[in-house]
Amino acid sequence: MFGFRNFMAGRYGSDALTYALVIFSLILGLLMNLFRVPFLQLIMLLPLGYCFFRMFSRNIERRAAENRAFLKFWQPIGNWFMGRAARSQDAAHRYFRCPKCRQEVRVPRGKGRINITCPKCGNKFIKKT
Repeated sequence: MFGFRNFMAGRYGSDALTYALVIFSLILGLLMNLFRVPFLQLIMLLPLGYCFFRMFSRNIERRAAENRAFLKFWQPIGNWFMGRAARSQDAAHRYFRCPKCRQEVRVPRGKGRINITCPKCGNKFIKKT
């Protein structure tokens, strides 16, 4: 147990980009099994190899910069999916977009026609909940 801990001391380890590379490699592996394309096996091993390279790297600043760049790209996509999932589970509220500034506004469901004031721009619009 202490041997592996000592081996990993000073090394980067795993982060969000590492997990994304593993998932991408697994998806490529599934595609390889479905379509039986021989070169996909090599392509599948490339992200997995880079994942291990990142985990055992001692250049922590460079790996952290790569992870920040990945998160800068991925966070808007992930937030969009998470927002959609949260809205679909919220049975007590309706979500509308302000026609002026496109800000999303949450209002209680089942109140009939209500006057909604946008918290961002102050625009007032009427919607049926």
